[in-house]
Amino acid sequence: MGYVVALLSLAIMVLAFQPTSQSLNATSCTISKYNADHIEQAQKECTEITIDSIIVPYGVTLDLTKLQKGTKLIFSGTTVWQYAEWTGPLIKIKGTNVEVYGTDNQLFDGRGHLWWDGQGGNGGKIKPKFMRVTVTDSHIHHLNFKNCPVQAFSVGECHNTLIEYISIDNKDGDTQGGHNTDAFNINGSNNVTIQHSTVYNQDDCMAMNSGLYTYFLNNYCSGSHGISIGSVGDGAEVGYVTVKDCQIVNSDNGVRIKTKYGQTGSVHDVLYENIELKNIHKYGIIIQGDYGSSGGKPSGGVPISKFTLKNIYGTCDSKAADVYVIVENASEWHWSDIKVTGGSKKVSCTGIPSGTGYSC
Repeated sequence: MGYVVALLSLAIMVLAFQPTSQSLNATSCTISKYNADHIEQAQKECTEITIDSIIVPYGVTLDLTKLQKGTKLIFSGTTVWQYAEWTGPLIKIKGTNVEVYGTDNQLFDGRGHLWWDGQGGNGGKIKPKFMRVTVTDSHIHHLNFKNCPVQAFSVGECHNTLIEYISIDNKDGDTQGGHNTDAFNINGSNNVTIQHSTVYNQDDCMAMNSGLYTYFLNNYCSGSHGISIGSVGDGAEVGYVTVKDCQIVNSDNGVRIKTKYGQTGSVHDVLYENIELKNIHKYGIIIQGDYGSSGGKPSGGVPISKFTLKNIYGTCDSKAADVYVIVENASEWHWSDIKVTGGSKKVSCTGIPSGTGYSC
């Protein structure tokens, strides 16, 4: 009887919240108008939730952090946020064994042009970060982002999770002041795979600041600052990272590791393999231990060890440097088939371990 009463109560919310009984243990709900109470109730009552073409009020997070274990979360149509200067995030998702995906017509429209001023997170308007996910044993796929105000997709404290077929389209930011529009930021996560995704942005395609066992596979990055590990410091550890079969085009940097000057931490067991570069503007490969230093001098508090580059190839602009290394305390590097050409900028490399198989 209690189950029937609950369903009848839910059914009153006809337009904004539409439940449909599937079985004694599962209910399907649709949210077609923003209402925080209805969204919270849907997470309590339903294991299949569709968010359909809603407008989220200004300064409000679309909070989906109370999902039941095993929930299927579906986004349909265009989701839009009203304008406000605040830090965000615009969406938060948290759960275990959840599946999150978009239908064929799905779009998160960040309307970044309302915030963009060329300063990103460094000043000017206060800009909201877009999505933060904290999930375990989960699958996130086929989501489309457009014109993110700043950082797009934060992967925080995620474990055993597959993220794939994500489209992040910030091309408009090239001419309208987009900045710090990182695609994937990874922190404190373990065993996460990001694959088959397409990124057009104005900052790192991936930036991994802490975590273990990350796989970044078969992704396309355009306009970025590179596929990056870092910046690493503050005692953080990054290890067992594989970046493979990716393309980086029309970007400032290609392969990149950046560790913070004067800080501690570690970067170890990193593989970049089969990476194609095209029209790189500054550095085809840049490995730096001086990030944040005004003097351009590396420090060795975040050593980079067991670092393999294999089959990194492609072209840089003539004003770029093909390879630049400035590190201390590095060890066990193994580089082979490095064929990055076109850059004429002269640089002096520092700290490449003996036996690496490369010099510049």
